[in-house]
Amino acid sequence: MEDSVDGIIAQWGRVRPDVDVSAMGVFGRLSRLTRLFERELQGVFAQHGLQPGEFDILATLRRADIDGRGLTAGQLADSAMVTSGAITNRLDRLLAKDLITRETDPQSRRTIRIALTQRGCEVIDAALHDHVVNEERLLSTMTAGQREQLEGMLRALLQNHENRA
Repeated sequence: MEDSVDGIIAQWGRVRPDVDVSAMGVFGRLSRLTRLFERELQGVFAQHGLQPGEFDILATLRRADIDGRGLTAGQLADSAMVTSGAITNRLDRLLAKDLITRETDPQSRRTIRIALTQRGCEVIDAALHDHVVNEERLLSTMTAGQREQLEGMLRALLQNHENRA
């Protein structure tokens, strides 16, 4: 069974048979799947009143704030893998929604700590549940073995390119 990328590859084969465009098949499928999946994921986040970046911040706080003291803005930026400018914008929105607190660290007045509010914890727990159910649905056409194989191949590719950065 062919997908939309197969048609593109076939067209290039007819127009430029001298060029190996097989890598285009991988990148084309990754790109199209990313766009399709992002739409599906955004729908779940929206049901909880969140944008994807806001979900990322709340999820980072939920999984990385082990001692309940919150995270510094730097720790949050490192753990969420986004720039400090993007963090500030997201934090402002989450603060306005009463999902986080942003307070001066009592041990270092120059340090700001961000933590989940009780409401923030409830929102991220509910959103996380629905997010995981949605991800399972999106991968439901694959067997456990296929998923494991795909995950292994993607891990190897990501590790290779992360190590270059």
